[in-house]
Amino acid sequence: MPHPSPGYVLRQLVADATIQVPGAFNALVGRLIERSGYDAVYLSGAALSAGVLALPDVGLFSLTELVQQARSLASSVDIPVIVDADTGFGAAVNVERTILELEAAGAAAIQLEDQVLPKRCGHLSGKSLIETDEMCAKLRAAVAARRDPNLVIIARTDARGVNGMDDAIARANQYLDAGADWIFPEALADAAEFEQFAQAIEAPLVANMTEFGKSPLLTLDELANLGYAAVLYPVTLLRVAMKAAEAALAVIANEGTQVELLDLMQSRQELYDLLGYENYEARDREYFSPQDPS
Repeated sequence: MPHPSPGYVLRQLVADATIQVPGAFNALVGRLIERSGYDAVYLSGAALSAGVLALPDVGLFSLTELVQQARSLASSVDIPVIVDADTGFGAAVNVERTILELEAAGAAAIQLEDQVLPKRCGHLSGKSLIETDEMCAKLRAAVAARRDPNLVIIARTDARGVNGMDDAIARANQYLDAGADWIFPEALADAAEFEQFAQAIEAPLVANMTEFGKSPLLTLDELANLGYAAVLYPVTLLRVAMKAAEAALAVIANEGTQVELLDLMQSRQELYDLLGYENYEARDREYFSPQDPS
């Protein structure tokens, strides 16, 4: 029997429950997310920009760079990978190639947003939107380009912070008509707006629980009760890791040694276990062992 596609697995997951989806800024973090029991992992444009390239989240990475990271992440885990493709790297015909490349890299879902390029972080002011018709054309191109009909096309709208809730809801419904499978309303202001949006949209919804932004940090149970399908934590692990690295550097500078940090570290053996180090050594030994032709 063939294995179910990543998109099919993801669709089945949200059919049964609301899932939590932490963001991974590299493949090793993705594997740790899987090892910790999460059902899916998110490749965030913000985390890729900052954590891999040391760039702000304004759409500066290329499709090639995104595909490389998506392939690395998807090949390192067995859980579905949701990929943030920002504005799709151009017009509708560019979106076609974006979908083809990311699906081939192993994506279970691909997210497109309705900002003008150069884009801004969804929780900053000063954003601009493309026309609804243009976004719908991109979504139709995305649907036409996917080879697996279970690949999830996620339409993100930033309209709440630009034109208000009415436009965000109107756009979301038009994006569904254009073929989007899920809707991602960015930067909703409070729990009441999350509820209002959920009541107005008949589709799986994505909630972004990024820190220090415009949205409150609602719990999984709260969002599940409101009807959201997936809850993203896009930059949480990067923020925690960077703060820990900052603190460790201060200790090394002040103490002249890292000794007091040892209890806070992942041990060598824990890292090797996560990497599957012993399996590599065992296979290497087998390749050098004489084989019985029979």
